[in-house]
Amino acid sequence: MRFRIIGRALLAAAVAGFALLAYVYLTLPDVRPLRTSNPTTTAFMALRERDARANGKAPRRVQRWVSYGRISPDLKRAVLVAEDDAFWTHEGVDFEQLQESIETDWARGRFSRGGSTITQQLAKNLYLSPSKNPLRKLREWVIARRLEAELKKARIFELYLNVIEWGDGIYGIESAARAYFGKPAAELGPAESALLAAAIVNPRVLNPGRPTSRLVRRQQLILRRMGAVVPPQTSAQLER
Repeated sequence: MRFRIIGRALLAAAVAGFALLAYVYLTLPDVRPLRTSNPTTTAFMALRERDARANGKAPRRVQRWVSYGRISPDLKRAVLVAEDDAFWTHEGVDFEQLQESIETDWARGRFSRGGSTITQQLAKNLYLSPSKNPLRKLREWVIARRLEAELKKARIFELYLNVIEWGDGIYGIESAARAYFGKPAAELGPAESALLAAAIVNPRVLNPGRPTSRLVRRQQLILRRMGAVVPPQTSAQLER
């Protein structure tokens, strides 16, 4: 009798797991258009607009799209150091970093630590929400793997640098470079790039134009490590 109950419980768990995976798979977005088309908006931008309206404010959105080849190499290096130094070698999910993140969350008894790759962050920005519930995280992982399967690494990086938030209503590196330093993304130097990269962790609090001591410490750490990464430099490397 006991084995029968256990068997039924295992079968029910397997059916539930299969149903969950089927739901995640069937509701995934089609990422293939991103090979050649730039997104006109993102789930994260829409969320910020709803939040602004809910607080009685006019939504603010400043975004200028810039091609991969017109982004400073220093900025690319700084962002890789700050957000995902294994970007060129993983397939969307950095399992070593993920294990460390899970262990930290388990010890704290809550979902708190990051550990997301650039590809995962792009998936979240484009299609999901900042929520850290397990189902949302599962969708993020699967979408990240799809992005890696359909797009070249440099294209993923280009998309990421053009859609992420860099302040209240400021999206993408071109808008951020002009807002904080009065210059295009192509002209950013190492110190400016490191400041911008350091602010990604909390862009609505950390202002590269008025850096706090915390932001400066992160900038200096990034600057010391920037020479260790070498991203592709030409737009030709975006092609399949």
